[in-house]
Amino acid sequence: MVTEDRNNDPKISSSPDESNKTKILEVESKTRQLKGWQWWLVAGIAISASLFHLYTALYGLLPAMYQRGVHWMFMGVLLFLLYPISKGRPKDKIDIWDWCFAILLAIGCLNILINWDAISQREGMPTSSDIYLGVMMIILVIEGARRSMGWPLPIVAIFALIYALFGPYFPGLLGHGGFPLKELAPFEYLRTDGIFGVPLGVSASFIFLFVLFGAFLSSSGAGKFFIDLAVALTGRSQGGPGKAAVIASGLMGTVSGSSVANAVTTGAFTIPLMKQSGYKNEFAGAVVAAASTGGQVMPPVMGAAAFIMAQFLGVAYWEIVVAAAVPATLYFASIWFMVHFRSGRIGLRKFSAENMPKLKIVLKEGWHLLLPIVTLVVFLALGYSPVKAVFWSLVLLVVVSWGGKKEYRMTPKRIVDALINGAIGAVEVAAACACSGLIIGVIGITGVGLAFSSFVLSLSHGILPFALILTMIGSIILGMGVPTTAQYIITSTLAAPALAQMGVPMFSAHLFCLYFGVLADVTPPVALATYAASGIAKSNPMKTGFTALATAAAGFLVPYMFVYNPYLLLKGDILHIILGCVTAILAVIALSAGIQGHFLSKLNIVERLAFIVLPFAIIYPSLLANLLAVTVIAVVFLLQKVRLKQYVV
Repeated sequence: MVTEDRNNDPKISSSPDESNKTKILEVESKTRQLKGWQWWLVAGIAISASLFHLYTALYGLLPAMYQRGVHWMFMGVLLFLLYPISKGRPKDKIDIWDWCFAILLAIGCLNILINWDAISQREGMPTSSDIYLGVMMIILVIEGARRSMGWPLPIVAIFALIYALFGPYFPGLLGHGGFPLKELAPFEYLRTDGIFGVPLGVSASFIFLFVLFGAFLSSSGAGKFFIDLAVALTGRSQGGPGKAAVIASGLMGTVSGSSVANAVTTGAFTIPLMKQSGYKNEFAGAVVAAASTGGQVMPPVMGAAAFIMAQFLGVAYWEIVVAAAVPATLYFASIWFMVHFRSGRIGLRKFSAENMPKLKIVLKEGWHLLLPIVTLVVFLALGYSPVKAVFWSLVLLVVVSWGGKKEYRMTPKRIVDALINGAIGAVEVAAACACSGLIIGVIGITGVGLAFSSFVLSLSHGILPFALILTMIGSIILGMGVPTTAQYIITSTLAAPALAQMGVPMFSAHLFCLYFGVLADVTPPVALATYAASGIAKSNPMKTGFTALATAAAGFLVPYMFVYNPYLLLKGDILHIILGCVTAILAVIALSAGIQGHFLSKLNIVERLAFIVLPFAIIYPSLLANLLAVTVIAVVFLLQKVRLKQYVV
C-alpha cells in the first residue's frame, strides 16, 4: 500500500499481493466466503471450468451449443453457489434454495448437452419439457444476472420479454403481433439467438480465457509491476502521480474487463499518491475513474467487447484491435494533458528521487511480465486466433515467471489459485452475456431493431449529427449500471443499424456505440467507476462524478471525430492518416487546456473559449479547419510565451 516518509513523499510498498487488495475486498463484499467442504467443492468446479477452457483452447472448440452449454453450466452453478440471494444472507454457507437453483440450471444445460441431436431435429416443434425448461432457464438467467451485477440489466431483459409477449399493446412502430410464452421460451432456450447466442458464445470461447490470463498475470505480480513502472516513468515529470494513474489504468485496462475493478485496483495506489502530491480529492478520484473507464476501449481486450464486435461484424479480431488503437490513444492522451495542465495551474511539486521506484530496478524485476502481453499482441498480428494467442501467452507467462523474483514465480499453488480466481472472475461476464442473449433474442424475434432504426431516422429527420446525438444519449442511458460487454451488445444491436443506414461505416457505428456506453461509467447519476474511485479518495461522489465527466471530455469528442474522419481508424492512405491523427491530437490538447484553464500559463477567457470551441470546429475534416486549428494554437502559444517573458522580467 501507500506509506509516508518523514517528508510526506509517497512510496510504493514491495508486497506483490497488495495491488489486488482493494479489488479482492470489493469481490468479497458481493460473494460468499466459504470454508470447509463447500469451499473445496466450489474450488473444484472453478478448476474444472478453467481446465475445460484450456483444453478446448489447445485441441479445438466444441460445436457451438456444446461449448456454450458446458460453459454456462460451470458459470451458472458457480454463480448460484457464490452469490447469495440478498446482502443480508450469511456468507459463510450456501443456502438450500441456492443448491436448488444451481441444480436446476445444471439440469437445463445437461438437457441440451445430452439431447441436442433430438432437439435440433424437431426445431420449430417444441415439446412441453422444452417450454417448461425454457421458462425455468429464463428465470434463472435473470436471477443470476441480478445477483451478480444488480438490477439494471435484468430490468432491461424483463422489459424486453414483456415487449415480446404483449407486442399488440405497444403503439406505433413499436407494435407487433406478440409471441406467446410457448413460442418465446423455447426460442430463447434452444436457439443460438437467445441465451446461448453470440454473446455467450464469445464468453465461452474468448472472454473466459482472457479473464483467466488476467488472473495469471495478477498472481504473478503484474498489478504492482504496472503501477511501479508507471510511477518510475512519470514520477519526476509535472503532475507525475496523476500521469502514473493514467498509465497504470491503461496498462491494467489491457487485461481488465471492468472499469470498476480497474479503478479500485490502480486507485488503491495512485489516488493516495495524487492526494499527497497536492491534487484535490475530487480530481484524484476523477482521473482514476476516467482513465480506468478508458481501459474498456483500450486494445487488445477492450472490456471483452472487441471479441463480440468481431463476431457481429464478421471481421478478424486483429482488425478491431488496429482500428481502435488511435481513438483509445487519443482518449488517454487527453486525460494525460488534463493532468499536466491541472498540475501546472496549481503548481504541484514533483516526486523526490529517493521516494520513487527506479526504472532499471522495476524492469529488472518485472520485465518478464511484459513478454506474455507482447507475445499476445504479436500472435494476434500474425493471424493466430485469439484463443490460440492467449493460450500460448498464458503458457509463456508461467514459464518466464521463474526468471523473476521468487515471490512472483508461478508455483503450483499460485497456478491453482489463478485457475480458481480466473473462473470466479469470469462468472459476472458470463451472466451478463447470457442475460444479454435474452434481449438479443427479443430483438431478433420481434424486429424491434428495425423499428428503433426507423425511430432514430424519423426523429433526426435524416440529419446525421442529430442521429449521432440521439444515439449518444441512448447509449449512455442503456450503459448506466450495465457491464461493458452487455451495454455494447444492447446499444450496437439497436442503434448501429440506424447509423449505418445514414452512411456511417458499420465499424464506426459499432465503435461509436461502445464509446458512449462505456462513458456511462463516468456520467452521473449512475457513474459506477467514479463512485468506486470516490470511495478510495474519500471525496464527494457527485462532485467527483462531474469532475470525472469533465476529465473524460475527449471521450465525448473522439467518437464524432472517427465517424467523420475514418482515417483515425487507420483506414485510407498514409498521408491522410497522418494528417487526421495530427489534427486529432491538437484537438484533444486544446480541449484539455481549455477545460483546465492552463496552457503554458493561465489562459484568459478568450483563449480558454477558443481552445474549448476549436476541437468541435474540426470534427469534420477539412484543410481550412486544420489550418485554423494550427493557427489558433500557435497564436495562443506565442502570446503565452510573451507573457511569460514579461513575467520573468
